[in-house]
Amino acid sequence: MNQTRVFLIFAWLMVAVLLWMEWNREKAAPPPSVPAATAVPAANDADAVPAAGAVPQANVPGAAPAAAATAEAAPANGQAAPRVTVTTDVLRLVLDGRSVLDAELLKFPQSKEPDAPPVKLLIEDPTHPYSAISGWASDKSPVPGVGGFQLEQPGTAQFALAQGQDTLVVPFVWNGPDGVSIRRSFTLERGRYAIQVKDEVINQGSASWSGYVFRKLSRVPGIVDRSMTNPDSFSFNGATWYSPQDGYERRAFKDYMDDGGLNRQITGGWIALLQHHFFTSWIPQADQASLYVLAQDGPRDVAELRGPGFTVAPGQSATTQARLWVGPKLVGAIAKEDVKGLDRVVDYSRFSLMAVIGQGLFWVLNHIHALLGNWGWAIIGLVVLLRLALYPLSAAQYKSGAKMRKFQPRLQQLKERYGDDRQKYQQAMMELFKKEKINPMGGCLPLVVQMPIFFALYWVLVESVELRQAPWLGWIQDLTARDPYFILPVLNMAVMWATQKLTPTAGMDPTQAKMMQFMPLVFGVMMAFMPAGLVLYWVVSGGLGLLIQWWMIKQHGEEPSKIIHDNVAK
Repeated sequence: MNQTRVFLIFAWLMVAVLLWMEWNREKAAPPPSVPAATAVPAANDADAVPAAGAVPQANVPGAAPAAAATAEAAPANGQAAPRVTVTTDVLRLVLDGRSVLDAELLKFPQSKEPDAPPVKLLIEDPTHPYSAISGWASDKSPVPGVGGFQLEQPGTAQFALAQGQDTLVVPFVWNGPDGVSIRRSFTLERGRYAIQVKDEVINQGSASWSGYVFRKLSRVPGIVDRSMTNPDSFSFNGATWYSPQDGYERRAFKDYMDDGGLNRQITGGWIALLQHHFFTSWIPQADQASLYVLAQDGPRDVAELRGPGFTVAPGQSATTQARLWVGPKLVGAIAKEDVKGLDRVVDYSRFSLMAVIGQGLFWVLNHIHALLGNWGWAIIGLVVLLRLALYPLSAAQYKSGAKMRKFQPRLQQLKERYGDDRQKYQQAMMELFKKEKINPMGGCLPLVVQMPIFFALYWVLVESVELRQAPWLGWIQDLTARDPYFILPVLNMAVMWATQKLTPTAGMDPTQAKMMQFMPLVFGVMMAFMPAGLVLYWVVSGGLGLLIQWWMIKQHGEEPSKIIHDNVAK
C-alpha cells in the first residue's frame, strides 16, 4: 500500500467519521412539536412529586402513593414560595427553598461582547425551563410542596458572599401540622460550583413519620443547531450517571424510554444532565441508596433520584444531604469534589479507552498552558510533543513510503504490461513485494496506531470549556469559534496539497488519483467552519508531518522539490 493510498484511506475515514457524527446529531434532534396526544403539564404539575410507591418498600415502609401525591399537590399552609437571590463570586442563584429556579455562571459570559450577560444554566424560561428540585414525599402526612419551605429569617431576599467570607449558608424550614419539621440549608462556598443541600427531619409529634426525599433535574431541551458549523452540536446532550457496579453510563434524550428507561437502585453514585461545556448533577450522600430514574414528563426530560427513605420516631430526627453541581465542565474544579467517576462528565468519548487517552492529553495540555499562559500556544506545544513521541512511528511510515517510491517505476511498468487485467497486475505486484521484501502495510500500520490519539485530541479540543472564548493571537480571539478570516483553513489546504504532491501517484488507480486531487479542497471547506483551535491543531500537525516527510525524503537521496514539481506538472 503506497503513501498516497494510506493518506486517502485516512482522509476518507475522517470524512466518514464526521458524517457519522452529523447523522447521529440529526437523529438526536428533538421533534419540532409535541404530539397532540401527549399531555403538556403545567409548571407545577411537571415539578410534582412522583408516587411514593416508586421507592422500594424497604426504603419507605408502608408507603401510600395516592396520599403522597395528594399531599404534594397543594402548598403547605397556603403560603407563597419565597424568592431569594444568592450571589457568590461564581454563581447567582434564585431559590424558593424547594427548587433552584435560576442559575447564572458569573465567570462565563454568553459571548465575547463587552457587556454580554452571563450564561444561564438553570432558567425559568416558560418555553425551555430548566430547574433543579428537591422535595419530600410521605404516606401519612403533608410534606413541603411549592411554597412550603420558608426562610428561617423572613424578609431577607438577598444573600451575598461578603468580602473575606468563604462560606454562605441560606437556611429554610418547613413546619408540618403534626409536629414534623424539615430544616433545609443551602451552603455555597467561594469559587465552588457544588452547592451543599442538607435536610434534617425533626419529629416532635406523637406518631412516627415516614417519607423519602427526591432530587430532580428537569428541563425542556432548547432547539440546538445541529449543523457541523455549530460547536454546541458536537458534544453529547443527555443524561449520564455513575454506579460503583456498572461504572459510567449515558443515554441521549431520544433513547430514554427505548428500553423502559432507567430504574435502578444505586449507592455511591451520581446523575447528571450534560450539554456542551456545562452540566448539572445531583451527587447524593455516598452511604445512602437512591432509586435512579430517567423519564420524560411531556416535553420535559427528567433525571431523578428517589430516596433514601426514613421512618422517624417521635422525639427523633434523621439527616440526609446531597451536592448539586451547577456549572462548567472545569476539570480542576470537578476533581476537587473527590467524587468517583464525576470526571467523566467531561465526555471525551463513550468508550473508556478513548476517554482515558483524552484525559491524559488534557492533563498534558493543561500543564503546557500553565507554562505558556495561552491555550493556542498550548495546543501547538501539545502537537509538537505528540509528534516527538510518535516520531518512531512516523519515521517507519515515511521509510516504508520511500521504499515504495523507489519501486514506483517498476509498478508503473507492470501496470502498462498487464493493462486492465487487474488480477494479473495484483499477482505480479505481490511477487515483486515478496522478492524485494517490501511490506505493503508498513506505511499503514503506524497510521492506525496514531488514529485513536487524533480522535481523542479532537474531542479534547471540542469538549474543554477551558478553551471557550480563549484567544490565541491576532485575529483568533476565540479558539472555539471559526476562524473569522479563514486563514487557518487556507493554510491547512496548502499543507495538505504539498503533502499530497510529495507522494508520487504512479501505479495508482486513476479514480483514486482524481479523488485525491480534491481532498485538500474538501477538507479546506469542511475545516472553514470548524473551531479555530481544532484547525490550528490540523495545521500544526500537518505542517510538522510535512517537514518530517521532507527531511526523510532527503535522507533517502531524493529531492522533495523535484517530486512536487513533477507531480504538479502531471
